[in-house]
Amino acid sequence: MDETSKERLDRELNELMQGLRVAIPGVQFMFAFLLTVPFAQGFARVSEFQKDVFLVALISTLLSSIFFIAPAVQHRLLFRGHAKDVLLHRSNRYGIAGAIALSVALTSAVLLVVDYLFGRTWALSVAIPLAALITWVWLLQPLITRVRRNGDLLP
Repeated sequence: MDETSKERLDRELNELMQGLRVAIPGVQFMFAFLLTVPFAQGFARVSEFQKDVFLVALISTLLSSIFFIAPAVQHRLLFRGHAKDVLLHRSNRYGIAGAIALSVALTSAVLLVVDYLFGRTWALSVAIPLAALITWVWLLQPLITRVRRNGDLLP
């Protein structure tokens, strides 16, 4: 496919934004749900460990939201500013940071719920493999493929 560098930038930015549009609603839903948890009746019975895990889940979900939404906000602010190449590279990195934060949020949320319902042993036996799976599928596997194909680690 013959495309100009401007067409390539437009296509790549559009592809990136489409990917972020998939993640944002789920992250926002999770964040909204976490905001309600402390007001639930059972929250008064959580341990200090569970409160700490909840805080990690809440903050990492917020960070994920910030990183996933940043490209759209910056796109609006940079509109017609001839900075699409900068926005594309920056937004790609924000997407990676958002995925890392989301992986921490998901793992923390599962750790919290399983610890609350079944105890620490079960919680760790579920959360650790989950964290390993997310790390492999979302981060390591694509990075290995990138290094093998392109010889570089990050875009």
